[in-house]
Amino acid sequence: MASDDIWILGINMTKFGKHPNLDTVDLASQAAMAALADGGVTMADMGVLAAGCLMQASAGIGQQIQKQIGQTGIPVFNVSNACATGATALRVAIMSIKAGECDMGLAVGVEKLSGAGLLAGGARKADANWTPAGRFGAVGGTDGRIGTDTMPGVFAQVGMQYANTYGGVDFDTFAKIAEKNHAHSTLNPLAAYSKRFTLDEIKNDLMISYPNTRSMCSANCDGAAAAVVVSDAKLKTLSLEQQRRAVKISASVLTSDPWQEACQVLPDVNTLTRRAAEQAYALAGVGPEDLDLVELHDCFATAELVHYDNLMLCAPGEAGSFFDSGATWRDGKTPVNVSGGLESKGHPIAATGIANIWEVCHHLRGEAGDRQIEGAKVGLAHVIGLGSACGIHILEKSAA
Repeated sequence: MASDDIWILGINMTKFGKHPNLDTVDLASQAAMAALADGGVTMADMGVLAAGCLMQASAGIGQQIQKQIGQTGIPVFNVSNACATGATALRVAIMSIKAGECDMGLAVGVEKLSGAGLLAGGARKADANWTPAGRFGAVGGTDGRIGTDTMPGVFAQVGMQYANTYGGVDFDTFAKIAEKNHAHSTLNPLAAYSKRFTLDEIKNDLMISYPNTRSMCSANCDGAAAAVVVSDAKLKTLSLEQQRRAVKISASVLTSDPWQEACQVLPDVNTLTRRAAEQAYALAGVGPEDLDLVELHDCFATAELVHYDNLMLCAPGEAGSFFDSGATWRDGKTPVNVSGGLESKGHPIAATGIANIWEVCHHLRGEAGDRQIEGAKVGLAHVIGLGSACGIHILEKSAA
């Protein structure tokens, strides 16, 4: 039953935003049922369920979803892996099929985050009388001592380090990245925010952590996304229409931080992304120049810029000039975050990894409507979570 080729058969996402009358199970069930319908299959066809939820992960979110959409006795994997949770859930389903344990599986990511405020990676308040203690000893409690554990601050540091190292990048560059993404969002009806902002509006917005103003930050919101994956052998038994709409997963990669002295204290968002990209390109047999679109993890405008470099969309150190060339706009050479990205589409953490894949799939299927990238055949979806985890999927249009 094992197969080298795995396909996305059905995929869907809820509208991202505020859903005060729906809980995580409601949202996840909505996305899951829609993904099953999109693939023309049912829960009875699934051999595995992988469910991701970060902030409300207790009590087995996968089993709760099953009670709403069908309890068939299949194995359930509950996944929590920072912002890469959704991509990790999908990878669990993929690996189950590759292992020959089943020929079809369902992955779901869901989160309720509206009103959550600033998120931190386990920050502790600095205390003048603090004594080294605990598992990490003297490197614990870095917030306010050698930097910050709040996400806006961490990624502000990442962007400023890049700017200081390579030059050619300033406050305006980061603001223009947000301007692009908000412009793209106006064509996405499922985005949490679909409003275009002028460059001045972005630059003069509330400063969160320089150089990221509020409009350069991802929006905490509610949402879910789900995908059905199928083996190549099973897909060949399905209808021609199902085969035509199926999207090939040419590469599915998950990495974590390699050991570095510095990253024991402050996170390194660059190395694990670059390593994941290298592996993904090798597995898929394509290069950055072959990508027709990219959905990358722009939790902040600064993050998008450094990931141009990490994903090798440009030469090392050339992210600023790459963006200035217009390449990342939807009519550019390498469109990035045509969905509007996390800055406007929203970022319900565990849903984001699958939602990024949903966007790429829609373009490869030719179903993206007004924001369609014409002739799209190959796309890349990327997420990164501090802790750290990076997921990259390279997807290809069906030849059927």
